[in-house]
Amino acid sequence: MRFVAVASLLITSAPVVAAPLHLYDGLAMAPLGDRLASIESNSTADESKPPHGQIVIRSATSGAILARVDPCAACRYSGLAFAPDGRLAFLARQDSVTRLMVIRPGATAAPTVVATINGVAQDPRWSPDATHISLLATVGARKEAGATQAGVRQVGEIGEQNDEQRVAVVPTHGGPLHFVSPADRYVYEYDWLPDGRGFVVTSAKGNGDNNWWIATLDRIDIGDGSVRNLSAPKMQLNFPRVSPDGRTIAFIGGLMSDFGSVGGDIYTVPLGGGTPRNITPEAKETFTSLDWNRSGLVASSLAGDTTRIAAVDPASGVRTALWSAPVNLSAGNANFARSANSDRFASVSQDFSTAPAIVAGPASNLCPITSDNAEWRATVRARSVTWQHGGQPVQGWLLSPLNASTTAKRPMIVSVHGGPSSASVPRFIWQGSAASLANAGYYLFLPNPRGSYGQGEAFTRANIRDFGGGDLDDILAGVDAAEKVAPIDDNRLGLIGHSYGGFMAMWANTRTNRFKAIVAGAGLSNWISYYGTNGIDQWMTPFFGKTVYEDPDPFWAVSAIRTIRNAKTPTFIYVGERDIEVPPTQSVEYWHGLQAMKVPTSLVIYPDEGHSIRSPANTADLERRTLMWFKRYLGDPRR
Repeated sequence: MRFVAVASLLITSAPVVAAPLHLYDGLAMAPLGDRLASIESNSTADESKPPHGQIVIRSATSGAILARVDPCAACRYSGLAFAPDGRLAFLARQDSVTRLMVIRPGATAAPTVVATINGVAQDPRWSPDATHISLLATVGARKEAGATQAGVRQVGEIGEQNDEQRVAVVPTHGGPLHFVSPADRYVYEYDWLPDGRGFVVTSAKGNGDNNWWIATLDRIDIGDGSVRNLSAPKMQLNFPRVSPDGRTIAFIGGLMSDFGSVGGDIYTVPLGGGTPRNITPEAKETFTSLDWNRSGLVASSLAGDTTRIAAVDPASGVRTALWSAPVNLSAGNANFARSANSDRFASVSQDFSTAPAIVAGPASNLCPITSDNAEWRATVRARSVTWQHGGQPVQGWLLSPLNASTTAKRPMIVSVHGGPSSASVPRFIWQGSAASLANAGYYLFLPNPRGSYGQGEAFTRANIRDFGGGDLDDILAGVDAAEKVAPIDDNRLGLIGHSYGGFMAMWANTRTNRFKAIVAGAGLSNWISYYGTNGIDQWMTPFFGKTVYEDPDPFWAVSAIRTIRNAKTPTFIYVGERDIEVPPTQSVEYWHGLQAMKVPTSLVIYPDEGHSIRSPANTADLERRTLMWFKRYLGDPRR
């Protein structure tokens, strides 16, 4: 059944309302399906610091608040996990110390501290018998987990120290952490074995940021920490989930360019190891999360413009549709949470017209149970646009100003997503550059060209050794499609992108003069120099086939520096000072080349930022500069 209560095709940018936007994070459902827990906070577009969240426990039927848990006013909470008896575990972090805490259902006393970690931790999970809690811990962490976080400054002897994220367990009554996985192995994700004797993990030796692309599927014994490799497929792995009978492992495997941006087919492999079997071959959708409990295997997926939830037969791969809608879903351990018997599901839903809300109910009838964001209204219309190019359908989103004339032409800005293994999906736009551009009156176009998620693994793999080729052609064809359904001024087109989208922005400047203003964030301009200076070079081999040292020609062929003499479009460039995914030297090279070609350009390197610009002051500055750049070269959209 299609969920229609929060799926209208309008987009909200940033209307002026009295209430702040209410945020929900890490949603979890109690096994009985009667209660939900989430980390909730109020945020506004002009906050000077991130909001402090509280753990809020609600009725899963009415959404009524049953309890608020906030034992540490200076802490950030994460990792909500219910035990079979209803106890709730969570992590509370203050500065460089993380505490694992537990609270009993209906308790009025403060939560119990079960363990203290001098470092960072994530993903607590209850053992099958609920006598222990496991988590991923990094003691003495030198940086936040993940390659998009600001990197450690490269001084002293380089490459001699790596953060080690390890599986650890602790009794539920408290005590010292017992580290299970060996110190030389970085564990990315894990699941308990049903007998409680160990874990199935995705892991790699060495640098955790870099080696996820070559991570393997392994089994770790809880007693002696021994590691047994189960499979080493030539693809990226996410969501390892063990069947309740302990015989089979399911995971999502595919071509993925970033940890956390999940997409691929569903594979199974025996617990004893072997060659993984693709149970969803030729599927025209991208699977994005998995959950496996005694009531069966359930997956979320993206199919074109629609998010789906389906029950999956692990033997045949046959899917039984449970729910679908053109919205974005999120929760804690998957994109949805569910009860032990799967009678009830819940998720945080948002789309281009509706601010985040918790939806819950039977899978066929998910309905909003919160109304904290009811005052937010849509100001821009969204339309899913599909076009044919290269013999295959391509999809994107056209976001139109609500008050735009049906005849008077306006400028349009094309926003290319990062990845490239990712997709632009419905998300409520209320702050940042997208909101300011929408409020200013620009059309926004969000294409999902080949290489994106949403149309099956073959489509995602279609830009291997073809960066900036077929995908750029798809985007340009999409602009033509958008112009057929809206009064867009083809003489006032802008282009913006970050990460892979930043590469596309830099590259497009040397391939076409169709765009009159460009904003390139954390882009790649020289794939040869990039290979030797970034902190995640392993990601490129699946896309290029070989390393730059083995076969440099395809890397140089798609380097904007090689064709910089063709660049004519004014370009604003920005990047984080401590970006290890795309070092700032890539932006400096491109900026220098544009200067040499006498193309108007501006470069801003934001201090202490990683791959994403996070601090409120820097994001506000970036938003202002982006809007001013487009206004300067595209003009006032209302004129």
